[in-house]
Amino acid sequence: MATRDRLLQLFDDRPDWRVSDLKMHTGLSAQMIHRALLTLTTEGKVVKLGSPPKTIYRRIQQRPTMSQVNEPQVPLMTQAETEFLQEHFLLITETGEYLEGLSGFAVWCSKRQLPLQKTITEYILTQKKYVQYQNTIGLINGTDKIANTKGYPKIYLDQVYYLDFYAIERFGKTKLGTLLHFAKQGQNAMLMRIMIPEIQHKMDQLLQTHPEIDAIAYVPPTIHRKLQLMDFLATHLRINRPHIAIQKIQAAIQIPQKSLNKLEERINNADNSFAVFEQRSYNKILLIDDAIGSGATINQIGRKLKTQGVCKEIIGLAIVGSFKGFDVITDV
Repeated sequence: MATRDRLLQLFDDRPDWRVSDLKMHTGLSAQMIHRALLTLTTEGKVVKLGSPPKTIYRRIQQRPTMSQVNEPQVPLMTQAETEFLQEHFLLITETGEYLEGLSGFAVWCSKRQLPLQKTITEYILTQKKYVQYQNTIGLINGTDKIANTKGYPKIYLDQVYYLDFYAIERFGKTKLGTLLHFAKQGQNAMLMRIMIPEIQHKMDQLLQTHPEIDAIAYVPPTIHRKLQLMDFLATHLRINRPHIAIQKIQAAIQIPQKSLNKLEERINNADNSFAVFEQRSYNKILLIDDAIGSGATINQIGRKLKTQGVCKEIIGLAIVGSFKGFDVITDV
C-alpha cells in the first residue's frame, strides 16, 4: 500500500496528526511521511496547520458536489460570469477554508439551502449595483456621506475614499471586507499578503490621479495585537512619500472605538487617543485607515493634523467603508 493511502486510513480514524505520531504508528521515516503529506496537501485532502514545532495535519472534510447543492449539474455560466464571481466572491468557512468564486459560492448556497443557479444570477445583479459606485480608478467616494452625517462639529477631511464596501445587502461581507475582517481579527499574515496587490494597484492609481499628495500617514491600531494590520500595510505597501508618524496614546484603561455605539463618544475617544508630533509641513496628505465606520477616528486625526499646521488638505482613504452613510461598524 502506498504511503499516502496508509496515512489516509489513519486520518479516517482520527482527523489530527503530528509527524511524530505518524512515525510511531507507521514505522516510516519522517522524510517519507513529509513527502506523502505534501502530496495529500496538494490534493486538497489534508491541510497543514500551525508552525514548527507545533505543526499538525488535519483531514479536510469533503465539500458537497454540485449535484448536492440544489442543482443537478454545474450551473450554466458565461466566461464573464465565472470571472466576475471569481473576482468578487470569497468565503472563509468556520473551519478556516479559503474558497473563492464558484466553489465558495456553492458552499455558501448549500449552507443556506438556496438554489445555486438562481442565486448566482441574483448575486451578480446585486454586486453590479454596488460596483457602479466606483469611479474610473475603482474608488468609492464617501465625501458627501461624511459631510452630511449629523453629529460632527466640523469635517476636517477634504475628500474621503474607500476601496470597497464592507458589506452588501443579503450577501454580507464583500471579498475585501472578508479578507480585512479575518486578517485583522485573526492576525493572519497570509490574508494580509493576499490583500496587498489589490490595495497597491488602487493606491498607485490614486497617487497618479493626485500627484500633489506629498506625504502619507497611517491611522494607528487602537487594540493591542501581536500582528497589526495597519503596521503590515505600512511596511508592505510601496508608497514613495514621506511618512507622518501618528502616535496612539496608551491610557490606563483602553477603550476600543468599536465598543462605543454613539458618534459623540467615538469623537471624544478619538480626540483623546492620538497625538501628532510632526515638525514638517505639507500641502496635501493621504491619511489611510483600514475601515471607516462612523468616520470619527480618521476625521479627528485630521483635525489634529490641520490645527497643528502639519498639512493644508487631507484625503482620507479606507480599505472598506459603510454603504449606508457612516454607520458604527463594530466587528472590525
